[in-house]
Amino acid sequence: MVNTKSLEKTVLTLLEEKKYKELKDIFAHMNPVDIAALLEGFSEKNYLLLFRILPKDLAAETFVEMDYDQQEILIGSFSDSELREVVNELYIDDMVDIVEEMPANVVKRILASSDANTRKLINEILKYPPDSAGSIMTTEFINLHADMTVAEAIKRIREKGFDSETIDTCYVTDNVRHLIGFVTIRTIILSDENSKIEDVMNRNVISVGTMEDQETVVNLFAKYDLTVLPVVDNEKRIVGIVTVDDAIDVLQKETTEDFEKMAAITPTDRPYLKKTTYEIWKSRIPWLLILMISATFTGMIISHFEEALKTYVILTAYIPMLMDTGGNSGSQASVTIIRSLSLNELHFGDILRVLWKEFRVALMSGITLALVYFAKLIIFDKTGIAVASIICVTLVLTVFVAKLVGCFLPMLAKKVGFDPAVMASPFITTIVDAISLLIYFNIASAILGI
Repeated sequence: MVNTKSLEKTVLTLLEEKKYKELKDIFAHMNPVDIAALLEGFSEKNYLLLFRILPKDLAAETFVEMDYDQQEILIGSFSDSELREVVNELYIDDMVDIVEEMPANVVKRILASSDANTRKLINEILKYPPDSAGSIMTTEFINLHADMTVAEAIKRIREKGFDSETIDTCYVTDNVRHLIGFVTIRTIILSDENSKIEDVMNRNVISVGTMEDQETVVNLFAKYDLTVLPVVDNEKRIVGIVTVDDAIDVLQKETTEDFEKMAAITPTDRPYLKKTTYEIWKSRIPWLLILMISATFTGMIISHFEEALKTYVILTAYIPMLMDTGGNSGSQASVTIIRSLSLNELHFGDILRVLWKEFRVALMSGITLALVYFAKLIIFDKTGIAVASIICVTLVLTVFVAKLVGCFLPMLAKKVGFDPAVMASPFITTIVDAISLLIYFNIASAILGI
């Protein structure tokens, strides 16, 4: 593994000594991802100079791997001819990603440096809704016709392959681009050159519509172990493909987004270290305000039973334990259900089965916790049977309610069109806190007569 600090020092030394040939040799043996990461550690002046040392093809691949801030600086420093060289080497889906993130003045330069056909393709993809299959596809792929021979297919692949993002899988279409099958490069190479494509192709092709959610696309990649997925329009005509590298990018983005929502943070696309303090504050404070307001209900409940607490002060000592246990129980259920929903393992139609399973889990968990805590209350706290019974009965009911709320709310959110990740720990905990207090004080009132 390369020592990054050592490499940075070597590159900087060669740069200062203007040994550009040696620098080219170093970069020639590096992956574009590693080059992009390396350049990020240099000053703006130096990484602009180093980028210009890269060969044309490698420069374009490295450019795609850079973050948007660096890309914007590079574009601003490019002459029109330099920008045109980089743009012409990019695949359409990478171009679209860059255009979506850049300021208007930068986008204008990018489009001006593109040919008419590229601009048309970019504009077509940009028309699709964000997070749809159409918005993440590339239109650069190889399609074959069923009546072609294998020899003719190989010739077409050689002619079009350099401009295609992948040639591992070629899609077979009719004369009006209806998708009818696919054939792998392995099959083509191993087949007789006089064989017809229709005789060697696989007709069991899996595709996705342009308007399909990108999470569905990712799930299809995982379910069928795909490396590429065709995208079709309403008339089943192939319009593009999604490759596995783009699917992985979507998966990372969606996973990060779910984690942020589960932690009550407004999702953003920017990496943590690239965010300003203001941006982080802005993404967190709305949820904190909402949760703070909702948490006032627990204060209102405690205030309502203030007289009872004065009579039995000991009850106050166990409020944090009951609330924490309820929140933890609800979080366990909600996180499990949210993950299963995101993987399409669960649907709203399974809600009765889920509730029944969580009912039994809650009962077993609640009774186990109550028995252990009852022994602790009697032996160590010496609270007496009545108070111990109140606390342990509340514990069982709190766990029971928390588990059911934790599994029901995410499924309900999914059903009505909300992201179930929103119904995670913070909201579940707030709701369960209020319910556990109501249960606690009502049981105490019934048993102790307060």
